[in-house]
Amino acid sequence: MAMIRFLICIQLAIFALLIAPASEGFTQNAEMNIDDQPGFVPEDESLPPEYQRQMVFFRTTEPPGTIVIQTAERYLYLVQGNGRAMRYGIGVGREGFQWQGLLKISRKAEWPDWTPPSEMIQRQPYLPRFMAGGPGNPMGARALYLGATVYRIHGTNQPQTIGSAVSSGCFRLVNADVTDLFNRVPVGTKVVVRQRPEI
Repeated sequence: MAMIRFLICIQLAIFALLIAPASEGFTQNAEMNIDDQPGFVPEDESLPPEYQRQMVFFRTTEPPGTIVIQTAERYLYLVQGNGRAMRYGIGVGREGFQWQGLLKISRKAEWPDWTPPSEMIQRQPYLPRFMAGGPGNPMGARALYLGATVYRIHGTNQPQTIGSAVSSGCFRLVNADVTDLFNRVPVGTKVVVRQRPEI
């Protein structure tokens, strides 16, 4: 009997070692299969340390005040100058919905309303056709609209998706972070979206 218990313990230990990397959270290349959850209000918006807002060293030729989004890294940088930037963890577009380019913030909104585009409704027909802004809104606490596109930098009611590829092309931050960014940048701010970091 003792031998059986010993063998079971060994098997459990091996199993725990095999699944440990997956349980530590999602890697930068993770793609989550999570649909929008209108009406859901998270109880906890805490992030793993690597995705928490922080000042970092950041080498760039972009002027202070520019937003640089590194899709592959899952980070948004607000350039501060002197080789520094405020770094925010973000969620990005899933495969087939990622893009790159140069835009400007065309407008800003607090607790924005949400009108899912028709393409999203085709993929998720259960979604509401309109949802007023508020804590359960998938757009979160703030939105920064990117040029004349359908893309935005916005909050989220799904903080567990930060660091993952899950959106339809927008960039999401936890509500505290998008509010902080919203307060730091004006309409007209330059936004550079890159798939890969510059060397």
